[in-house]
Amino acid sequence: MGLAGIELAFLVRNISEKTRDYYVNNIYSINQNSILFKLHHPEKPDLFLVVSSIGMWFTGIKIEALEENKLVKRLRDDLLRLKLVKIEQIGVERIAYLTFSGFDKEFVLICEFFGDGNILLCNKDLKVLALLHSIQVRHRELRVGTIYTPPPQKGLNIFEITPENFVELKSITTPIAKWFGRTFGLPTKYAEEILRSANVSPELAANVVTDQNIIDLVSSAKTLVGTIISGNHTPTIVKTEDGLDVYPVSVTIPNSEQEPSPSFMEGLDKIFSKIILEKGKEIKSGSLDKKITDIQSTIDEQSRAISLVKEKAEKISSVAKSLYTFSSHGITNITDPAASENLKSQNAELVKDRGILFLKIDDEKIQIKADASFPALASTLFNEAKRQSSAIELIESLRRKNQKEIDKLKSKSQETKKAVFYTEFKKKEWFERYRWFYTSDGLLAIGGRDSSSNSAIIRKQLAKNDKVFHAEIFGSPFFVLKGTPESLPFDSLNEVAQATVCFSRAWREAMYGMSAYWINPDQVKKAAPSGQFLSRGSFVLEGHKNFIKAPNLKLAVGILYHDERYIITCGPPEPIKKICICYAIIEPGLDEMTECAKRLRVEFIKLQEDIAKQFTIDDFVRALPAGESHITESGNTKVESP
Repeated sequence: MGLAGIELAFLVRNISEKTRDYYVNNIYSINQNSILFKLHHPEKPDLFLVVSSIGMWFTGIKIEALEENKLVKRLRDDLLRLKLVKIEQIGVERIAYLTFSGFDKEFVLICEFFGDGNILLCNKDLKVLALLHSIQVRHRELRVGTIYTPPPQKGLNIFEITPENFVELKSITTPIAKWFGRTFGLPTKYAEEILRSANVSPELAANVVTDQNIIDLVSSAKTLVGTIISGNHTPTIVKTEDGLDVYPVSVTIPNSEQEPSPSFMEGLDKIFSKIILEKGKEIKSGSLDKKITDIQSTIDEQSRAISLVKEKAEKISSVAKSLYTFSSHGITNITDPAASENLKSQNAELVKDRGILFLKIDDEKIQIKADASFPALASTLFNEAKRQSSAIELIESLRRKNQKEIDKLKSKSQETKKAVFYTEFKKKEWFERYRWFYTSDGLLAIGGRDSSSNSAIIRKQLAKNDKVFHAEIFGSPFFVLKGTPESLPFDSLNEVAQATVCFSRAWREAMYGMSAYWINPDQVKKAAPSGQFLSRGSFVLEGHKNFIKAPNLKLAVGILYHDERYIITCGPPEPIKKICICYAIIEPGLDEMTECAKRLRVEFIKLQEDIAKQFTIDDFVRALPAGESHITESGNTKVESP
């Protein structure tokens, strides 16, 4: 399958909307023609965009690199940290311009989704800096250093269809479906769907199409195009003899199996990713499969040789047996004319070569003596048949050896194909890169993990109505309570203060009785006073501080159902037990982080086996405070999992 121009129009619009204010975080190679962009936003989940010679789409999986892509290094050098600021389609053509900008730089990634496809990196003036495939044809040349020129536009623009576009029909006898698809650059699947919707037979000759037919076709085309571009979809995956395809709208296709898709984008991801994976398996196992084919050819030849030799041995034995009957028919010598007639009936004959007598059976010549008795001649033939049979054993031995080799190669090929795999991207909220939990009042609290995230929380995430927390100890993270209402939620303030102390050095050194304080955002100064220096992740805090003593050093790890998935959170016991489906309370001491994480996973599997098994030990390590910890209590809560 391939993208249609009207499908690309939807993708350009949809991807543009979803990638607004995202920047390029990383770029990965998938294969020679496909690249994966990881797009990042400070407050939204990461997006993963595949740009390939067959199309572009958001993906939920990461395919491990199947081949090196020669563009990736150059794209990383030029596009990392730049924002994807604009995506455009060239008319109705299957060409998209992706504009990346930032740091006084601008680049345009041009993607052609027709023919063999192409991806070109250009500067803002569309000068080609790098590309997948150089092209030199009559109407254009694409290579490094040239100015990008799109191919000549073919046909009319389906986005601007009018009855006047059908004037030439009166002089054309071509079937209307063929003319319509060619004229408006539509694949057969959409041309025929428009005709069906307009109640016009695809086989109808163009010159007999009525004015009313034309009005209906224009209306049907506008409706279909509008539905696809707007995203008002009823996406369907269609299976035919030609394979799988996905449609953004319901279609009528004879002899097909259809199933709904959650979205057109997900359908594209499913089908295009499958195409890439299958090609990847062919690439990875290609040399092995060639060896398998070659050896199989040898085995087939050996099988044919065995059959041929066996047939020859049987014929030689048959002639040998017949010699014992010659005497009873009055034949006294092998050279008698009667003997020749009898041999001829068995496809055998006497021949001389350089004065030597041979008995030729089919193509096999066996030397004999003219004066030998029939029993002696029969013995000579039986010996030759045995010799032929011994050759069968040798060929059979070689065939068995080759079969063992082919079995090994097939097993290796299967293992190689299994090595072509993908991993699902776990959808993550923006706050999951920090320490976080929801308070008893349902407010989000986020905290720094290190100096870098401390800095990010204050510089990027701090808003007017937030509260900033810090423990009264060196080595404390900053915590921010988001969206604090005017009437201060004292439970939330106490919980965030406790979390700030627990995630500080106090936990590692078991320093009980510590306090934290909160201040308003305008009390945080991001620049050092004149003549002074602030280390990374540090800020100047001015004015009155509101101290809250942490009642204990206790945290709870819990599994929370949030936005249609399960995630691990860690915070004070009260809110964790209130909103999570299960929990485990931890205190300082005894077990290193990894050991404690292992114990937590085992404990949660006991409580919620199916849910807890989806988390790794690293997922639990990431939730824990730095230092030793041990479990003091665990259990399920009244919150039910969906």
